[in-house]
Amino acid sequence: MRLHTQEWGTGDRLAVLVHGIMTDHRTWHELTPVLTGRGYRVLAVDLRGHGASARGAYAPALFAEDLLDTLPRRPELALGHSLGALALALAVEELAPARAVYSEPAWRLSGSAGGLDPAYFTFFKRSPDLLTSFSRPRDAAEGSHRLAAERQALDAWDENTALALSAHRLVDHTPEKAVVPSLVQVSDPSTLVSAQARAELVRRGFEVRTVPDAPHAIHRDRFDAFVESLSGWL
Repeated sequence: MRLHTQEWGTGDRLAVLVHGIMTDHRTWHELTPVLTGRGYRVLAVDLRGHGASARGAYAPALFAEDLLDTLPRRPELALGHSLGALALALAVEELAPARAVYSEPAWRLSGSAGGLDPAYFTFFKRSPDLLTSFSRPRDAAEGSHRLAAERQALDAWDENTALALSAHRLVDHTPEKAVVPSLVQVSDPSTLVSAQARAELVRRGFEVRTVPDAPHAIHRDRFDAFVESLSGWL
């Protein structure tokens, strides 16, 4: 499936961005000017069941196939968050970016602090006001803009993506090795990547950086720390 994409910038280098569950390309609104300012052309997708992309069957392999159907090969940078990091890892060998960044990857949903069942996210569809309790805006204006964008993304989101992923939550999708230079960015505390998993990722060839006092969506709620953690990778 070819995905809806949003593009910014005209730089010679290409960065591709893959969002997490329940949101869409708008989640990167703070990162895109940073990347275009560094000479990137930025291409962000809406995963199937999200944003303006089509609906259909949902499974990790299908999310990855869609990236390969949509994105140019050999981008300079590929960055995925949560579900986007899962899809990116499954596609990364063929996509062949120069560098890959996995922010809070949803590779092992049952593996840390009791794990995470994606079906939980369907509650946001029924109670969108819950979004405000998970947000850390810098000021009222930024918070209002963010909430409006997140509500729009939530309205467009097909909650069946979460129900389908719930059926895969016991499968460990952690890559056996880093097939390209790869950074794993982890929040602290993290419900997805335990201390033991971090040590194992290092053994498998990943660089791991932890962002203290950060929730799952580091790029959204601790943006300055998010960018600082990417030093040397952008």
